[in-house]
Amino acid sequence: MLNKFERSGGEAVVQYLDSNLRVVKPGAYVRCAVTGAEIPLDELKYWSVERQEPYASPEAVMMRVTGQAVPTK
Repeated sequence: MLNKFERSGGEAVVQYLDSNLRVVKPGAYVRCAVTGAEIPLDELKYWSVERQEPYASPEAVMMRVTGQAVPTK
């Protein structure tokens, strides 16, 4: 369970577990493994336990699973 007092600025290091996370190094966010977007820890909902990667959205998960390229704007 995340605790707001565990956070500090910068990028966190997180261990991704089946139904929870373990913060190894406190920080305010993690970076999406697909898009590179910053994801505030309290908004992180998608990750892979197997790959130990966070994802910003369900679309990012599908891009990783299917091998699709990240869309450019």
